[in-house]
Amino acid sequence: MTRISPDKIAAIEARRDELQAMMATGDLPSDKFVAVSKEYAELEPVAAAAGAVRRLREEAASLAEMSRDGDPELRAMAAEELHENEQALAEAEHALALALLPRDVADERAAMLEIRAGTGGDEAALFAGDLLRMYTRYAERQGWKVEMISASTSEAGGYKEVVASVAGKGVFAKLKFESGVHRVQRVPVTESGGRIHTSAATVAVLPEAEEVDIEIRNEDLRVDIYRSSGAGGQHVNTTDSAIRLTHLPTGLVVIQQDQRSQHKNRDKAMQVLRTRLYELERERLASERSGARKSMVGSGDRSERIRTYNFPQGRVTDHRINLTLHRLPEILEGEMDEMIGALVAEDEAERLAALES
Repeated sequence: MTRISPDKIAAIEARRDELQAMMATGDLPSDKFVAVSKEYAELEPVAAAAGAVRRLREEAASLAEMSRDGDPELRAMAAEELHENEQALAEAEHALALALLPRDVADERAAMLEIRAGTGGDEAALFAGDLLRMYTRYAERQGWKVEMISASTSEAGGYKEVVASVAGKGVFAKLKFESGVHRVQRVPVTESGGRIHTSAATVAVLPEAEEVDIEIRNEDLRVDIYRSSGAGGQHVNTTDSAIRLTHLPTGLVVIQQDQRSQHKNRDKAMQVLRTRLYELERERLASERSGARKSMVGSGDRSERIRTYNFPQGRVTDHRINLTLHRLPEILEGEMDEMIGALVAEDEAERLAALES
């Protein structure tokens, strides 16, 4: 574990106190006050963790001095308290190291959830529907809001493709490790011989972009308007309301036809396009910063097989961290805290190790 120097801890606490004093004066212009209060809000939990380490270190030094005292009873008491202090200090040092890890600026954002049926035909589409339900249930447990953006349904049920927006506190931080290929092993309802089939669906989780993040110039955009087709309500085919946006510099294409209003379809298509452009920029910057380094819990590559859902054995296995949970029904009902918590912990451990190397 990296030991944070006393000078670093002092600097963190001093900056926190400085920001606090600046806000207390009441003399700051509004824009400056907003910037100072934002920095304070981000620094305060780090400073609290730093203060806890400082106090425990001071206590350890005092106890160590007492343990060298001539009084045997006092030495024994000090030694016992020093043992407890060492455990508490180790935990506090770890918490501070985590607080000092570089934060993904997208962690607190809403996310765009995209699920696409892969190999397996109708069974893959049904599995895509199961995954959407799982994430929707999990979102409900977190107090998040899920809004459908677009969906292409399968004749047998489920989805060929579905896109949803998930909004709430810390959405991307918890869902970002879900990107990749999810595999299911089960006996399809249409299988009369009882044979187990393997199907797959691809999940992509992208941090949602805001208008201030990505500027899309009109001259870089081709807009095609046409009549909607397929399921979507009794009025869906009566007007030219479907929108296809093509971003000329990147070749990205977004089609939106789920809404009756051309205006609403365009708004949702722009929301998806901004998010995909934002992700391209994040990938470019990440590549520049870290070169070829690949996270243990996955690069977010959609072609990477990350998890298997085995129905006959009632288990879910995450292949990136070799975690198997025999709680398949509960997980499909959105009880994903244990799985997601393990992925977050693995990511933190790897990033801490990278700092120490």
